[in-house]
This record gives sequence, structure tokens and C-alpha cells, in this order.
Amino acid sequence: MIRFLKDWTLPVAIAVGSLLYLLFAYTPALEEASIVLGPVFDTLLPASIFLTLFITFSKVDFHLMTIRRWHLAVLAAQLLLVLLLTAAALAVESRQLKLVLEAILICVIAPCASASPVVTAKLGGDLTQMTSFVLLSSVVVSLLIPAIFPLLEPGHAVTFLGAFLTILRRLAAVLLLPLLLGAIVRHWIKPLYNWFVATPDLGFYCWSFSLAITSGITMKNILHSGAGGGLLGCIAVLTLLTALVQFRVGRTVGNIFHEHICTGQAMFQKNTGLAIWIAYVYLTPIASIGAGCYVLWQNIINSYELWQHRRHEH
Repeated sequence: MIRFLKDWTLPVAIAVGSLLYLLFAYTPALEEASIVLGPVFDTLLPASIFLTLFITFSKVDFHLMTIRRWHLAVLAAQLLLVLLLTAAALAVESRQLKLVLEAILICVIAPCASASPVVTAKLGGDLTQMTSFVLLSSVVVSLLIPAIFPLLEPGHAVTFLGAFLTILRRLAAVLLLPLLLGAIVRHWIKPLYNWFVATPDLGFYCWSFSLAITSGITMKNILHSGAGGGLLGCIAVLTLLTALVQFRVGRTVGNIFHEHICTGQAMFQKNTGLAIWIAYVYLTPIASIGAGCYVLWQNIINSYELWQHRRHEH
């Protein structure tokens, strides 16, 4: 049982979070408990994400953080997919089809996940290069979203500068403080740094705890989205295909630069929490379903990757 939990930590976290939400949401006897526990989990989620990034960033060698050629290649591939989906969404006349395309677009345009260095390092990829890409991706996407989304949903009044600063501020709040504290620990608090290094899976399990909470929130958002079963099913299938396509594109780019682990994660692992917020603010609630489904797919794919990696190690 312990071996199974270690091998499939991420799917177990998804299942536990989703089932706990359903249990508390649909069991009348637990209604009062859910009211009490809701704010607790709302507090635990950002705390666990912060702890994950703090532990991970304390292992980053900041002297080696530079822009690499594969960073630019992955961003170019992402931009190409974004432009193709945007053009398609602008060309279609069906409102229903446009909503589906927007749900897919949010899964492509979202920045690289803040915690992606955690999985990358566990797969044997370069932690420092991946952290550099997360920062670069955050800035680029903060510029890209305000330029594209007003074309799709003109009714959402937004200025380019205002949207750019708002998105960048939300990303900076998540990234910069743990990055700064991680640098302090690495250089000046050696006992804590040595403990983090000696406990390599600590950040991964903190991330798994965050994923369980995120999965419960995702389940809630999907069930309360108001979308019909057909639309939900369509978005779920297409976002799975989107995840697989992005993963394959990332790996293909990586084969050119001999960094396929980093590029695969960089291209397909998305900051879905931010994507859901962006969809609500700048697109439609239906578009947020795409990011919600993507949470599940990207972590299932990551689980399979981790299983394959452990199997090859043994």
C-alpha cells in the first residue's frame, strides 16, 4: 500500500480532494462541518503552495539562472498555438463552439505552473533552468493575455496596462517572496538548507497536499458551472487532447536542445489556479471549466511520467 501511494501520489491526491468535496457537499449531516472547514482549507491552500515553492527555490542556484535557447523555443511554440486558437475563436459563428475554443485557449495561454520545478527536479530535469522559465513565462503571459482576450470578449472592459499589472502582481505575490526566502536559506541558513536537501521529497508532498485541496475546489467549480453534460464532456475530452499535444510539442522542442524533461514540463504544465481566475475575469465562467479539467489531466500525465522514471531507475 505504501509503495502504491508513493508511486501514484498525485492521482491519489486528486481522488481524495474530489471525494472529500463530494462527501461534504452532498451529506446533510456534514453541512455544519463543511461551513467550518471551508475557510480553513482556503487558508491552507496558499500556505501549502508557498511552502512548496519556498522549499523548492531554496535549492536553486541563482548564479545559474539565465535565459536559455529552449526557453525561447517553448515560448514561440506556445505563442503559435495561442494565435491559431485565437484566430479560430474569432472566425467561428457558433457561440457554443467559441466557448469551447476559449476553454482550450485558457489551457494553452496560461503561464507555466509555479510548482513545475518540483516535478521537473523529481524527473531528473534541471531545477534552476526550470525556475528561470517560470519567471520568464509569467512576464510574457502577463503581456499576452491583455493583448488577446479583449478581442475575444469585447464586453469585458479592460486596459492593457491595468490587466498586465494585475496579472503580474498576482504572479509576483506567489513567486517572488518564496524565491527571496529560498535564496536567504540557501546562503545564510545552512542547517535548514541541508535538511531540505536531505529530504528531497518534502516539496513534492507539500505540492500533493495542495493538489488535493485544488482538486476539491475544481470539482466544486465544475459542478456549479451551469454547463450541460454534453458541453462538459466535450471540454473534458478536448482539454485532455490539449494536454497531450502540448506535452508532445514540448518534448519535440526538447529533443532539439537535449532538454526534453524541462521542455515537456514547461510547455504543458500550467498555472491552472491563475488560469481559472483569468477565465472568470477576462473571458467567461465556461472557459474556466477547461482549466479545471486540465488540473486533472496534467497531474495524471505527471504521475505516469514519475512512474516511468522510477521504473527506469530500478
